[in-house]
Amino acid sequence: MTLIHKIFIAMAGLLFSLTASAADDRPAPPQEVFRYVVSDAGDALEIDWAVEDGAYMYRDEFKFTVDDSAIVLDEVELPDGEVHDDEFFGEQVVYRGNFFVRIPYTIVGAAPASVTLTIDSRGCLDSGYCYMPQTWVETVKLQAAAGAPPKAGLSVFGGASNAQSEFPPVDEVFFPEVFAVDANTIELGLRIVPGFYLYKDKISIRSLSDNAKAGQPDLPQGEMKVDEYFGEMEVYHDSMLATVAIARATPEAMDLDLEIKYQGCADGGLCYMPQTRVITVSLPQAETVSDLSVMPSGNAPVSEQARLAEIITGSSIWIAAGLFFLAGLGLAFTPCVLPMVPILSGIIAGEGDDVSPMRGFTLALSYVLGMAIVYTAAGVAAAALGLQLQATFNQPWILILFAGLFVVLALGMFGAYDLQMPSSIQSKLSSVSGNQKNGTMIGAFVMGALSSLIVTACVAPALIAALTVIAQTGDMVRGGSALFAMSLGMGAPLLAVGAAQGKLLPKAGGWMVAVKNAFGFMMLALAVWMLSRILPGTVTMFLWAVLIFMAGVFMGGLTTLTAESSTPQKLGKGFGFLAIIYGIILLLGSLTGGSNPLQPLASVNLGGDAAVVEAEHELPFQRIKSVDDLDREIATASAAGKTVLLDFYADWCVSCMEMEAYTFSDTAVQAALINTVWLQADVTANDEIDQVLLERFGVFGPPTIIFFGLDGKQRHGYEVVGYMKAAAFEQHVQRAFAEVQG
Repeated sequence: MTLIHKIFIAMAGLLFSLTASAADDRPAPPQEVFRYVVSDAGDALEIDWAVEDGAYMYRDEFKFTVDDSAIVLDEVELPDGEVHDDEFFGEQVVYRGNFFVRIPYTIVGAAPASVTLTIDSRGCLDSGYCYMPQTWVETVKLQAAAGAPPKAGLSVFGGASNAQSEFPPVDEVFFPEVFAVDANTIELGLRIVPGFYLYKDKISIRSLSDNAKAGQPDLPQGEMKVDEYFGEMEVYHDSMLATVAIARATPEAMDLDLEIKYQGCADGGLCYMPQTRVITVSLPQAETVSDLSVMPSGNAPVSEQARLAEIITGSSIWIAAGLFFLAGLGLAFTPCVLPMVPILSGIIAGEGDDVSPMRGFTLALSYVLGMAIVYTAAGVAAAALGLQLQATFNQPWILILFAGLFVVLALGMFGAYDLQMPSSIQSKLSSVSGNQKNGTMIGAFVMGALSSLIVTACVAPALIAALTVIAQTGDMVRGGSALFAMSLGMGAPLLAVGAAQGKLLPKAGGWMVAVKNAFGFMMLALAVWMLSRILPGTVTMFLWAVLIFMAGVFMGGLTTLTAESSTPQKLGKGFGFLAIIYGIILLLGSLTGGSNPLQPLASVNLGGDAAVVEAEHELPFQRIKSVDDLDREIATASAAGKTVLLDFYADWCVSCMEMEAYTFSDTAVQAALINTVWLQADVTANDEIDQVLLERFGVFGPPTIIFFGLDGKQRHGYEVVGYMKAAAFEQHVQRAFAEVQG
């Protein structure tokens, strides 16, 4: 812009100032029309401008200087702007709305802690008013000197991978900013470097002050993206600007500290860890105050697995390991982990009558380490390779092989053979260590490794959190440590079992035979339990009938008692006879089409002249298979004013069966879902169509339940993973649909 142009601008500004003054219609001061935030990126000063509607700034009027000779400014990077037909100077390049200025710099010598930046600028209003040239002065805190080592990237086994080293640090990709609009409103902005994106549902804002509270940000509509880590998500590219209401307990002007949370990824494949930044914004004096107790929270809902994933990534690795150990301890008492107790007990019983507490503890420790190491390694590999670990380990041939192993072990307990190593190998082991029981230690480790298959039948939030961290960040150290700690938590009660067996197991004699027989039946029960994942319910109940009937026979249910019979024999007779009766009832139920061992005669009506099969209560699920099926049903439900529940189910999923038997069948749960369409995706086959559907939502395995609102959009943060009791699930449904139905 020439000197003459500048003189004309000054004269025009003075003329319009006089005119406005005479009319007593003064425009807003420039600091309210042209707002900005200055930050340091380590190698450049960055300025985010926010220009009010109806105003603009001249591109050629910008000038930037610093007060420290140690900072040398390079060529300023200005955006293209738009061509404006100025009534005084013809075509000019101007900026409106939000735009970004970057000023690269180099450091000569020692880097100062801060630098004072002077900004010269000029702007006008569309109404014709032009402001006098403005000079803004800002003190900017600088990051580490340019010669400092780069920020640590995401790691794989402690070292940066080649793929990840290609991506910049997160602070050079996402730039959060906060502007004060007025005393009770702020604007939250997030600028995004091209080639990266942010997840909408992972953006939240929270006030750190007791005198003010931030409301729910009014986030704009984003773009739908099928993300390889989280499935179908709404994301932002380039930039995002949201209005946030501020409730205040005091009217005085204040500096408000705001906690901003967000997470994003690169189009090239890297997903950054969740980020938290604290930004201070100055609020002017307010005319009114608010009741903070009725202000809606600005925190977006976060699922349990997402919170656990944040613990892994954001906490000390030792804190994360401790919390996941406790999570595993809770899983130790689920139906998926309890079957390991008879396996370990059978191993210890096979030692004979000379088992000390230390020996039992050592065997248990070997067993637990085998389970934990293999479970962790399989989980890390599955997450890294994108495999469906649960489905892989529940294929029919694997279950049949494992059930067969239990049958073989059971036969050994019944005395059909002596399971031991060949004498030649035993002699070699003996010559090396002088302790032939080392073979049993190795056997316990191997059985623990094989037993990790049992644990994969359960999907829990802690497991999904660890797998998600590994899959999205590649940080196998943190994710794997969490998995290993959770595995040890699941195995901790087994250590107590091992130590106690040395005292609780009876010594040699008739009792020892009875105990071994009991463990043999436990092994057979495990085989039936494993096969129940792939066999029809009626066949499974038939196997239970045979097993329980034979157990009653072994207990002495058909023996004849005499006056000299001991109390244990009488008890064995009584309980054995009851087992025989229950086995007969199970057999009758299976032959009439029943499938629930807890209600074997539910399908039979003994009234009248003949048995009448009753129609069992069916849950109102509609089965879907593909993504197209799901989209069609969601669209239909949305058009009918209904919400949607999507349940991922598999025949081999134990927790899925628990959900159907105890949670979905609950009357309170069904009442909460009265205006909801129940959809169920059966992923038992885990074929290509199933995998596409699983990948759409980033689901690692069933049971996983996803909710959709009246608008057909997923209710992110309300996903349910693993078994949830009816009362808790009913409350969760109420929360998930509270906003969309109320």
